[in-house]
Amino acid sequence: MQRVDLEPAYVLHRRPYSNTSWIVEFFTENHGRVVALARSARGLKSRYRGKIELFFPMLISWSGRGELKTLGQVEFSMAPLLLKGEALLCGFYLNEVLLRLLQREDPYPQLFVVYQETLQQMVHTEKLSSTLRRFEKKLLHELGYGLSLTEEVQTGVAIIAEQYYRYIPDRGFVRSVCGQATDIFSGASLLALHYEQFQCATQLNEAKRLLRLVLTRHLGDKPIKSRDLLR
Repeated sequence: MQRVDLEPAYVLHRRPYSNTSWIVEFFTENHGRVVALARSARGLKSRYRGKIELFFPMLISWSGRGELKTLGQVEFSMAPLLLKGEALLCGFYLNEVLLRLLQREDPYPQLFVVYQETLQQMVHTEKLSSTLRRFEKKLLHELGYGLSLTEEVQTGVAIIAEQYYRYIPDRGFVRSVCGQATDIFSGASLLALHYEQFQCATQLNEAKRLLRLVLTRHLGDKPIKSRDLLR
């Protein structure tokens, strides 16, 4: 039987089970996405009362042999990250994407750090769009789908800010003429995304369009519910 004690974690999602329990999807630092049964968590006198909440940095313990673990101790590791308004919706988006893309118990310790840092940034910044683009870029990199944003895929020639490039799925970028096609992007926007320094709204919008194009290939056709809320 596997037993893990006091593992850093965040709640990605929870749903009721039987009359008083929760089934909880956690994102953990060293074990990836873990699903656990929190017995009697919804009872008025539950030891979990007020603890199994979204965006609360916590330490959790669990045990079990199968995919569904039994949740043990839960304690806070830091103060809760209080997301409000649009930042809260962005937090829902992060969680939904991770639920859709991460396989259970596949560890991504660096992605856990990226997720935590992104939540902390969203508490303190109004630049939520650029924060989301950085997260999406790093998410793709950690999953093995990272984009080469500084050179053309066929020639290795450096991408030039003043030129335009077509994205070839799963390969990279090739030079193109300026156009309105959804798979063509300015070199300036590609370089801005690479260096994570956006100088204007056009660069941010193109980065958003590119990352959505790439993520959709891996997320499938099922709509992202939190995107509708953000709109």
